[in-house]
Amino acid sequence: MAQAPIKIGIIGAGNNTRVRHFPGLQAIDGVELVSVCNRSRESSQRVADQFNIPKVYEDWHELLADPDINAVVIGTWPYVHCELTCAALEAGKHVMCEARMAMNAAEAHTMLQTSQRHSNLVAQIVPSPFTFRVDRTIKDLMADGYLGDLYSLVVRGASSEFANPDAPIHWRQQKHLSGYNVLTMGIWYEGSMRWVGHATRVFAQTRIAVPKRRDPVTGTMVDVDVPDHVDIITELPGGAQGTYQFSSVAGLGQGPGAWLFGSKGTLHFDQGSNKLFGGKPGDKELREIAIPPEKAGKWRVEEEFANAIRGLEKITHTNFEDGVKYMEFTEAVHRSAESGRAVSLPLIEFNA
Repeated sequence: MAQAPIKIGIIGAGNNTRVRHFPGLQAIDGVELVSVCNRSRESSQRVADQFNIPKVYEDWHELLADPDINAVVIGTWPYVHCELTCAALEAGKHVMCEARMAMNAAEAHTMLQTSQRHSNLVAQIVPSPFTFRVDRTIKDLMADGYLGDLYSLVVRGASSEFANPDAPIHWRQQKHLSGYNVLTMGIWYEGSMRWVGHATRVFAQTRIAVPKRRDPVTGTMVDVDVPDHVDIITELPGGAQGTYQFSSVAGLGQGPGAWLFGSKGTLHFDQGSNKLFGGKPGDKELREIAIPPEKAGKWRVEEEFANAIRGLEKITHTNFEDGVKYMEFTEAVHRSAESGRAVSLPLIEFNA
């Protein structure tokens, strides 16, 4: 595939697909966007006109049957990620699937197993970008002993807005469309697991603050079944403790970020400024840690996808194996909140 053109079909032209993937892919030599299938013929045509895509399909089955494409970008909501990904791989197409990976752990494992049966094809999940700039520096500092023994990880993924009960329901607040994915939980967990590895035990509590919202299409009041607030305590490899809080109802609260507390130092990533801070015993306050340009990660998702198809690199951000791990964490949070008990990871029924 090194010299052959990469011809891509798009199923679901969501915001991130239009803002990130379309321009990113069209900027790569030898990559062509040749077809699109959105939720309606009209919306598909609008996208095709905007991005100069020659073919429009009303049925995604027809797009996958098109012999003119060899790769597919799936930009839908999670409720069809598994079905579309598996169908695309079975049709012999490389796949880039929008995050979150799936509705639940079972679907994620099905996607992984299908990709393993078609190991000649590239399978990528769009990664969490929050921590790209600092990932390498944090890992290097930890490897060099900056923190000493890691005691705890604290992640806060919360807006500082008050709950607005008059706002219409969003698809992310409906489990039949988003699955067990909650707020920015999966995104932050994926980022933090690059630094500290995967949780081995999870205990969670959740709250739905506004139980009903108006459907903007029908005008009727519908149930909200995805939490507005989540508190999670985890065990991490090596014995450290992880604490996560995600909320859309934390009015005037502290902004999103992550803290790593160790025996010899502290690191803090502030998402708002995209800066890393650190401190040692004897310091009066945390100070900014410079990120060398050669270590500063950046968004290169589309480039990685194209390079992987051409055999130039392997998918790291994010492969299906890591996607399965964050989906198991997501399901463990749900199970713990429902049962009131801690849940061990990896989930035994998928890893026996």
